[in-house]
Amino acid sequence: MSTLPPLVPAPRRNRDPRSVVAMLRSPLVLVVMVIASWFVVALLVWPNLNMLVATFVQDGHFSWSAVERLSSSPRAMKALGNSFLLAVLLSISTNIVGVFIVLVTRFFAIRGARVLWLGYATTFIYGGIVLAAAYKLIYGSDGVIGRFVAEVIPGLGADWFTGLPAVLFTMTLATTTNHLLFVSAAVSGLDGQMLEAARMMGASTWTVLRRIVLPMMRPVLFATTILSFLTGLGALSAPQVLGGREFQTIAPMILTFSSSTTSRDIAALLAIVLGLATIVLLAVLMRVERKGTYFSVAKVSSRLVKQRIANPVANAVVHVVAWLLWVLYVLPVVLIVLLSFMPPEAAGTGRLDFGAMSLQNYQRVLTQSDALRPFLVSIVYSGLAALVVTAGMILVSWIAGRYRNWLTVALEYLLHIPWILPATMIALGLIMSYDHANPLMGGLVLTGTPIILLLAYVIVKIPFTLRMLKAAFASINGSLEEAASLMGAGKLTILRRILLPAVLPAAAAVTALNFNSLLDDYDTAVFLAHPLYQPLGLVIQSNTTGTVGPEATSNVFVYTVLLMLITGSIMWLVHGRTGARSSEGPAR
Repeated sequence: MSTLPPLVPAPRRNRDPRSVVAMLRSPLVLVVMVIASWFVVALLVWPNLNMLVATFVQDGHFSWSAVERLSSSPRAMKALGNSFLLAVLLSISTNIVGVFIVLVTRFFAIRGARVLWLGYATTFIYGGIVLAAAYKLIYGSDGVIGRFVAEVIPGLGADWFTGLPAVLFTMTLATTTNHLLFVSAAVSGLDGQMLEAARMMGASTWTVLRRIVLPMMRPVLFATTILSFLTGLGALSAPQVLGGREFQTIAPMILTFSSSTTSRDIAALLAIVLGLATIVLLAVLMRVERKGTYFSVAKVSSRLVKQRIANPVANAVVHVVAWLLWVLYVLPVVLIVLLSFMPPEAAGTGRLDFGAMSLQNYQRVLTQSDALRPFLVSIVYSGLAALVVTAGMILVSWIAGRYRNWLTVALEYLLHIPWILPATMIALGLIMSYDHANPLMGGLVLTGTPIILLLAYVIVKIPFTLRMLKAAFASINGSLEEAASLMGAGKLTILRRILLPAVLPAAAAVTALNFNSLLDDYDTAVFLAHPLYQPLGLVIQSNTTGTVGPEATSNVFVYTVLLMLITGSIMWLVHGRTGARSSEGPAR
C-alpha cells in the first residue's frame, strides 16, 4: 500500500503580521512608511494642532481672547446662527425632495420614470461653485428666469433671487444626489413579497409607505440627513454667490477674517467650531450605524415591483409634482447650453436669440490664452492630485492589508483626519503653519506658492481613495498570492505582476472620480490658490459678481458646458460601462 507524501504547508504571506520590526525590514515598506509618517505629521496633525495653539495661546499663556472677540462680533455671531439655520432647513428640505424623487423613480409606477431619473441626475454632472454661479446667472436680476418672474409678479424686484431662500433652493436641488445614490439602493433592496403581503391584507399604498418602507429606510435616511446638515453647515459657494449682504454664513466669514493677520484667530476659531460640529455629528452617525439593523440591504426574497397609486387624484398630484420638479432640475441645464451659444451681449442680459446662435464663445474660450488658462490650470491641478493620491494610497493600502500592527492601524486612522474636518479648517491650518519657514518642510515657505493647493487637494482626497483601494485589495483572491509565493516570487514581484493589475480598474475609477470632483473646486482654492495660477472655480465665481463684461458671463456658460461634458463622460466611463446603470437608474 503506497503512502502519500506529507503535506507541505504553504508559506504564510507574513510570518508575524503584528511585528513592526519584521515589516520594516522590507526597503519598500520602510520608505513608504517613512514618507507616509512624515506626511501625516507635517500635513494632517501639525497644521491643526498649530491652529489650536495659535488660537488659544498668546505670549505663552492660554487665552480666551479669540472667543471673546468672536462673541462680541454681531456679524460673526449672526453668521454662526445663519449656518446652523441653513443646516437645519437643508436637512429637512433635502429629505423631502430627495425621498420624493426616489419614490417616483424607484417605488411608484410613474409614467416616464427613466426620463425623470435622468433629469434629477443632472446634478451629478455639475455642482458646487459652477451650479451656484449658473443659478445666479439664470435666476438673478439679468437672468432669463429672473427677469421673467420679476415681470410676472409686479413689485417683486429684479434681485428677488437672493438671501436664504435662494441659497436653500439651490442647495436643496444640488444635494439630492445622496438620495439618488444611497436611498435608491435602499429602496431597491426592499422585499417585494413583504410589500405584496401587506397589500393583500388590506393595507393601502400610504400605509405600506408609512409603516413598512420608510421605517426600513430609516438608517440610510439618517445618514443622508447628517450629510445634508454638514453640507449646509460648511457651505461656502452658494452663500457667497447667492447669500448677498443679509445672509452670510460661517465659511464665507472664515474667508473674510483669514485675509487679515489681525483677525486670523477669529477665522481659526470659526473653523474649529465647524470641525467640532462635524466630529460630533459623525460620531453620532457611527453610533447609530452600530446599533441599527439594515433591512434595506438584506438579501430579499423577490424583486420589488413598482407600486401603483390607486387613488386617481393622488396619482395625478404625484405625477404633476414629479414633472414640475423635473423641470426645475432640467431647465437650468437647457438654458446654460443655449446661452453658451448666444452672443455675449445676449447671454449677459439673459436674452435668447436663436437666430444669432454661433460657436463664437467656444472659439474665444478655447483659443484665447486668458480664457483657456484657468481651465488648463484646473486640469493640471486635478490630474496631478488624483494621480499622486492614488499612487500613494495603493502602496499604503497594500501595506495596511498585509501587515496588521499598531503602526499600520494608527497610520490608517490618522489618514482619515480629512474626513472629519471641513476644507476651510484644513486650508486655514496650512496657511497658518507654513506662512513662515518650518523644519517639517525643510525650511520652505508654502503659503503663496502653487504647491500648497496641490498638497491640499491630495489631503482632502486621501480618505476616500484609501477606503476604495483597501476594499479593492481585500477583494483579491488570496490563493493567487500564495501560489506566486510557492513558485518563488518575491514581494515586489507579487505586487507588480499580480496585485497591481488586479486593482488597476478600481484605481483608475477612483482616479477619475477624484479628478472629476477637483476640476471645479472652489472651497479649497479660494484660500490657497496662487494669484498667477487661478483655477476654474475662482474665475467662475469672479465672473458672477455683476461688475464684469458680457464676455466673462458668456465664458461661465461655456466653462459649465465643458465641465458637464467632461464630468458626464467620466461618470459614464466609471459607471456606465460596468453595469452600474441598473443600480443608479430607475428600476425596470
